[in-house]
Amino acid sequence: MSICRKYAAIALSLAGLLGTAPAFAKTTLETVKERGRMICGASQGTPGFGAPDGNGYWRGLDIETCRAVAIAVLGDKDAVDFVPLSGQQRIPALQTGEIDMLPRTLTWTLQRDTNGINFTQPNYYEYTGFMMPKALGITKVEDMAGASVCVQTGSTTEVVVNDVSTQNDLDLKPVIFDNTSAARQAFFSGRCDALITDAGALASVRASMADKPDDYVIFPATPYIDALTPAVRQGDDQWMDIVRWSVQALIAAENFGITQSNIDEMMKSEDPRIRRFLGTDPGNGKALGLTDDFAYRIVKALGNYGELFDRNVGKDSPLKLERGYNALYRNGGLMLPLAFQ
Repeated sequence: MSICRKYAAIALSLAGLLGTAPAFAKTTLETVKERGRMICGASQGTPGFGAPDGNGYWRGLDIETCRAVAIAVLGDKDAVDFVPLSGQQRIPALQTGEIDMLPRTLTWTLQRDTNGINFTQPNYYEYTGFMMPKALGITKVEDMAGASVCVQTGSTTEVVVNDVSTQNDLDLKPVIFDNTSAARQAFFSGRCDALITDAGALASVRASMADKPDDYVIFPATPYIDALTPAVRQGDDQWMDIVRWSVQALIAAENFGITQSNIDEMMKSEDPRIRRFLGTDPGNGKALGLTDDFAYRIVKALGNYGELFDRNVGKDSPLKLERGYNALYRNGGLMLPLAFQ
């Protein structure tokens, strides 16, 4: 075996062990363009964030986040395949290349960030919550002593249950499940006193699975806020930039006052920031390896972040969630647009 072939074999072997692509492999952008479709990880069914509708068409805030990238790269919001993944499956699926992007309600943490994946731009901020039957009369963590908690393995909520129990001397009893569906079904069948996950997902579960949603209460598990953030594999900075700036396009559009309905009129703007954003003045798309009008195409097809939020989880959806932390920075939220220049 030649020296070159020997080291190529070693690189491939290490890549398999580490769950990363070798340095000489195609970039994700090249792979997606050649395939003609993106592959995104998805939840196992959380209406408002990610779930197929009655016709099998995937909808939700996380789903549309992925569609934004497909528009930027392929020019088609429907050039995407969605792969439902459990909490245990989602990160390995990204690391090994089974999926191109993971927008599935994934909390940005240090250890995840250093374990073969890179986080891009938060698309939703939320606290971790407990949901319990109102009949139990419990509305705060301090009163949960001895409670059993349905929790999905492979999620940050496993750590939260342990932390909350230890800090408050509650002796909480985790009941562990391999997937979200099993945990939710167990909770509503009475196997656990409480269900823990992101508060937005709890609101979705309550609205879609409870016979009487008003019979359940949701309250914070901790005083902390999590950044739920689409992730990509480490080692491909261009793809990370494409995903980050595709999400940023949604946020920046709202900040500029650009909507799905007025975007063509905004193309006439003399504001240099808006002209750069929409690609009227060139440069941004080329820097990413995309066309200069990528942000225009995203907003034209989907709308801005506020429009996505409202129709999927906000005032125009069954969940009716308040913008809260997910409002623009100027409205007291955490959504901060970056400079398109």
